[in-house]
Amino acid sequence: MSQNALSLKVLEAYTRDVGRGVARIDYDSMDTLNASTGDVIEIKGKRRTVAKCLPLYPSDEGKGIIRIDGLGRNNSGIAIGDTISVRKIKAVAAEKVVVAPLEAIPPIDERYLADALESVPLIKGDNVMVPYFGGRLTFQVIGVTPAADAVLITQKTVFHIAEKGETLRGVPQVTYEDIGGLTDEIKKVREMIELPLRHPEIFEKLGIEAPKGVLLYGPPGTGKTLLAKAVANESNAHFISISGPEIMSKFYGESEARLREIFKEAREKAPSIIFVDEIDSIAPKREEVTGEVERRVVSQMLSLMDGLEARGKVIVISATNRPNAIDPALRRPGRFDREIEIKVPDKKGRKDILAIHSRNMPLSDDVNVDKISAISHGYVGADLEYLCKEAAMKCLRRLLPILNLEEEKIPPETLDKLIVNHEDFQKALIEVTPSGMREVFIENPDVKWDEVGGLEDVKRELQEAVEWPMKYPALYDKLGHSMPRGILLHGPSGTGKTLLAKAVATQSEANFVSVRGPELLSKWVGESERGIREIFKRARQSAPCVVFFDEIDSIAPIRGAGGETAVTERVVSQLLTELDGMENMHGVVVLAATNRADMIDPALLRPGRFDKIIQVPNPDKDSRKRILEINAEKIPMGDDVDMEKIAEITDGMSGADTSSIANTAVSLVIHEFLDKHPDVKDVEKSSIEAKVTMKHFEEAVKKVREQKDLKMGEKLVASYYR
Repeated sequence: MSQNALSLKVLEAYTRDVGRGVARIDYDSMDTLNASTGDVIEIKGKRRTVAKCLPLYPSDEGKGIIRIDGLGRNNSGIAIGDTISVRKIKAVAAEKVVVAPLEAIPPIDERYLADALESVPLIKGDNVMVPYFGGRLTFQVIGVTPAADAVLITQKTVFHIAEKGETLRGVPQVTYEDIGGLTDEIKKVREMIELPLRHPEIFEKLGIEAPKGVLLYGPPGTGKTLLAKAVANESNAHFISISGPEIMSKFYGESEARLREIFKEAREKAPSIIFVDEIDSIAPKREEVTGEVERRVVSQMLSLMDGLEARGKVIVISATNRPNAIDPALRRPGRFDREIEIKVPDKKGRKDILAIHSRNMPLSDDVNVDKISAISHGYVGADLEYLCKEAAMKCLRRLLPILNLEEEKIPPETLDKLIVNHEDFQKALIEVTPSGMREVFIENPDVKWDEVGGLEDVKRELQEAVEWPMKYPALYDKLGHSMPRGILLHGPSGTGKTLLAKAVATQSEANFVSVRGPELLSKWVGESERGIREIFKRARQSAPCVVFFDEIDSIAPIRGAGGETAVTERVVSQLLTELDGMENMHGVVVLAATNRADMIDPALLRPGRFDKIIQVPNPDKDSRKRILEINAEKIPMGDDVDMEKIAEITDGMSGADTSSIANTAVSLVIHEFLDKHPDVKDVEKSSIEAKVTMKHFEEAVKKVREQKDLKMGEKLVASYYR
């Protein structure tokens, strides 16, 4: 056994290593310890534990660090940033291991433990974690045979699960490795909370008082409460959690007394962390609440946080998704010194979160986490966790027929077939909508560019303006190109403006919010403007996002044109400030469509609001031919059908008129068919064939033209009599 010991600094583990019983050190440290990859090393902090030695990633070489997961840190009684002693030891194969569960567990086959923990080194007193159906079961090792410095689990190791009894100590519920995509936020919170609690001498030397409070704010589901749990767990402080409404009482003075008791307990058991979840429910703005109780509770909170009495080593963390609803007196240094925004995760953050939630899942090789993270815009951590659960459920539903649920314990061979594949994730993505978008979300339209006939120039302009900046942001940033804020599509009715908007949303893989103009208008003062504010707020949270206003002339007409326009004038003003006001658009693109560009307020049509104004013309001959081909794809056609000729005779028709020709031709064939064979019941089994010929197409063109002329005639008559 090598006696070479080495001191190394502890950092958090890589996501893929969590729960595997490994410690990563660099090659120089391995040489000093005379160890190689796969050897067992002893880690000595306040307690001793063992781990399997693996090399660090090249970017961490030469820094004198060791990366251990939260379980390993808990087993050795250390925290991130501590220095520990490491040496190489010899491990023998374990014959028997006795474990006690740390929480209630389902009936589990003891052979499953040997499979799950194979080649993990252990000592008596360690906590071990076993993946189990998307969750984790935690056991404490209370006995090992033979007694040695360390034992290694093999396929032959016999496990015995003891009764849930008195175990030596608790287990970390949430560690920093369980939080994905919040690297900077964790750093800020740690320097605010861990440092003052564990090393107060730093602040004494600097001659400043340690921070007293942190306010975490951001949309629901981004990980605010999770971050607070992890901090409390990793800093080994006494943790008191207050859920806002539970301290409220109907008796006079009772609510304030409860708050005082909580702070008193925190002072007595210092160092302590008090976590107030949903602080907006107990500390709302005093001038806006009608109840006397709320006002007194806010005042009590203010004096407890920064009153005459010293607070000692008590740090208050609070979380809310409505920071503007909190009393402003709380939001000053001395009470909440730091306000940390927990944002909706970006692509890299989503990848980290997916890696965390799928690390215990049996994934097939075709699961592409990068692709899933790229197309899940606007999903917060809670959505991504649910996405992984839903994918696992899809896998379970797929394999339910082969599972024999009558057995008390399903054999491991059957369980091995449960493997989640990429298709399960694809199906889950359709069902799971981002929580921030649920009120305004519409399912992403499924229209590809090649389903839009013709309009090549318009399509290219839209690609350049919306799709490319969203798909290649690095290139655009490097060249200093800013994304257009708004794009207005205008042209006659039926030219495909709405269809183009759908194609943009599909191809750019962004979230899509469709706003139907007239339904925003309300008879209540301020409601219409609030509707627009809410839409833009949601869109910013779920960026990149395309907001589509169809028939924008109905909500943004020219101001001052007379009539009852008070509401629309306010709506126009709100739209103008949203598009080019003080707030940044943050990856939100506004698409609008109209066939009355002359009726839109001119202030909207300047660069900086609608930067690009694209005319969508009636289709030319080639475009009409392409539209006909797209719409006639599934139609059985006769040999005499000449698309070129039909495209010629449809001159002057709009895209919508042209696309209806194929359908009209089919209805003519159905009429003929039923006239000849009125008694046919089952078309599938009958040998009769019906095809659409050139004659039908020509008839259809004539019919569509007649309808169009009729409508035009009615319009002329109406305008004449007006």
